[in-house]
Order: sequence, then C-alpha cells, then structure tokens
Amino acid sequence: MSKKVIVAGAGAAGTMAAGAAAENGADVLLLERNEKIARKVMITGKGRCNVTNNAGDIQSMISNIPGNGRFLYGAFSAFDYNDTIDFFEKLGVPLKTERGNRVFPVSDKAVDIVDALNRYITDGGVKRKTARVVDLIMKNGAVIGVKTDNGDTFHADAVIVATGGLSYPKTGSTGDGYELAKSVGHTVTPLRPSLSALKCREGICSECMGLSLKNVAIRVVDNKTKKEIYSDFGEMLFTHFGVSGPMILSASAHMRELTVERYSIYIDLKPALTYEKLDERILRDLSQNSNKSISNILSLLLPKSMISPILRLSHIKPSQKANQLTKEMRKELVDTVKSVKLTVMDFNDISEAIVTSGGIKINEINPKTMESKICRGLYFAGEVIDCDGYTGGFNLQIAFSTGHLAGMSASQQ
Repeated sequence: MSKKVIVAGAGAAGTMAAGAAAENGADVLLLERNEKIARKVMITGKGRCNVTNNAGDIQSMISNIPGNGRFLYGAFSAFDYNDTIDFFEKLGVPLKTERGNRVFPVSDKAVDIVDALNRYITDGGVKRKTARVVDLIMKNGAVIGVKTDNGDTFHADAVIVATGGLSYPKTGSTGDGYELAKSVGHTVTPLRPSLSALKCREGICSECMGLSLKNVAIRVVDNKTKKEIYSDFGEMLFTHFGVSGPMILSASAHMRELTVERYSIYIDLKPALTYEKLDERILRDLSQNSNKSISNILSLLLPKSMISPILRLSHIKPSQKANQLTKEMRKELVDTVKSVKLTVMDFNDISEAIVTSGGIKINEINPKTMESKICRGLYFAGEVIDCDGYTGGFNLQIAFSTGHLAGMSASQQ
C-alpha cells in the first residue's frame, strides 16, 4: 500500500518534494494557498530564473552558503547542482551557464522552469488542492495529518512543510511554516532579510535616487573589526532610502550581524583607472577647460545627478573655475571619486528581501532525511529551514536539494 504524503507549499522546494515522493511511489497531496504553483520562482533572477550554480563541487556550493551550509552536505550529496541541471533538461528546458557559474534557462524565461515543475508533479500523479495549512494533527508524538483554513482535514503518513520564508509575501511566503513548526515544539531562530537592499545614512542616496551605476567597484568594511568582509565589481542602484542592485544584494548576505553603523560601503566610481590615472584625466580635463566651472567639467566624468554631491563631499563649490582648483582640492576630488563612503543603517524591509535568513533550527532536523527530530513523520524543505546562501543560484539549489531529499525520505516504505 502506498504511503500517503502531504506537502504544504508549492514553491521550488514543495514541488520538488511532491514530485520526488510521487516518483518514489507515494500517494501525494500538494496543498498550496495560491492557485498557481511556484509564484516566487517566476520573479527570481528578474524573471529569468537563476536555477542553480555550476559550482564545480559540493564543497564550493557549501562555501557559498554562510547560513549553515555544512548542514546541507547530505542534501547536496543526494541531489546536487548537476542533478538539477539534468532534471530540467530532461523536462525539456535547455540551460546555459553564465558569468559566476550562474545557470539560467536558454530562453531566459522563468516560466519555462515553472512549467517544467508543473509537468513533473502532474505527470507524477500528484494531487493538488488550493488551501492553506493552518495546523498539524498530532498523535503519540507523530504527525498524522493537517488542517486547512477552509476547515478541511487531511490525514497522511508524513507531512512535508515547504511554505517558504517571509520575503515577498505576495507570492504566498508569510511565515506559516514557522508557526506550524513552533506548534509542535520546534525552535525558530531570529528571522532577518538576506540578499536585501540596504538603508544608508548619507544624503547622496536620495539625491541620486534612481541612478543605476555600471562597472563600479565596492568594498564593505566591518567597522567593529576594521576588516574588509566583501568586495565586488558590477552594478548597483541608488534608492530613496539607500542602495540596491546585484552587488548590494550580494554584500548584504555577508552582513551577518547588522547593527546601526556596523558596516560601511566604499564605492569606487572609476575602478578601471588607478588613482594616478584618474588624477591625470581630471588634470587634463581642467587644463582643456580652464575657464569653465568644475561642475560643467565633471559632466565628462560622472553622471549628472552625482556631480553636486561629489563636489560637496570634496568640499568644492560647483561654481569653482577649473583654473582656481588647487592641487589639494584636486586630490580630495580624486579621493572622493575613488571612495564614496556610505554608512549602512539597516536592511530594507524583509518583505522585499530575496531570501529570509533564519528559520527552523537545524539541530532539530535530521540532515540525512530532513525529518524533524522532535516530531515523527514531519519533514522540512526550502527557505523555512535556517539555511541561506549568497546570490547566484545557491538558494534555489537549497530548495531543490532539501525538497528532493524530504520527498524521497517521506515516501520510504
């Protein structure tokens, strides 16, 4: 007789868990509060869906997961990035590897990944019902079913909770899994944003709101330890509250203990030029436009919205003529362009973060099966667990690996 498995949540982890359990012979019911599956997958990678990272080996994967990466060794050993690539290509979605070993569908369409997951569970015979799981039914220390928000009760031999984190609640991630876990005695570690935009103190952010910078470099310094914790080259964006964009999201994942003013970001607006080369460039522009104001001359070097704040930070009046600029003033200008300082005050709201850091405590979960150590027959998968990685496909791989392992484990006879 087939084992009955209920999966709560039809995101990346939940659909993988449901499909894997069905593939292993289980009778599977997938409960999802939204009518459509994998709502969050649809918006990942700006709609392109960075499905995994072609990292090279499991150890490289783990090194990119600062949030309890070693806990995932068993899940990655059972289903790693190569398995994910094979999985989607067998489902008819050709993939490609881009810069940073990031893997995307060749079509650059997240919907192709979602459609593949849909085919996987449909062809596997997974039953689906639109419902929100609000309670776990317990008997003698084991889970025997669930209750939903519309009053229905469903019984099963095993339940997999894969309801996501707190980020992007419009996609259905509202923290239900944390409450379900706590109701049976699990510990939920503090929840905070990861891969998040950052709030900064300096006025330059709001002055340059909407400005996207490409080919700039950043350094992040921990003001407590005086050590550089992150550096990168690429794109970023100024917002009304601070900064965002690919580099900033990556940087935020390294800020594991963020408190007000704990971290500073230093932006090099011209990383392709050494200090000396930039000084020569500015000196040449000044000599060729000696009677023009410095604000006009800087339009050759910087975006328009940055000129006024950069001059203010350099203690130079915008009306200052080129031929009036001293060597010391020019030095301060070069210093500023090569190192614009921003003071990080906080993460942006968790509802807008890509990933939730924190979750169900890992030492209460069996890493070889994803089963609860507190409640028999209860399994966890995906973002609900206290594991999170850097940007680049690592978080979706966590979802696929833990989902696959939970599904296979829950369906064992």
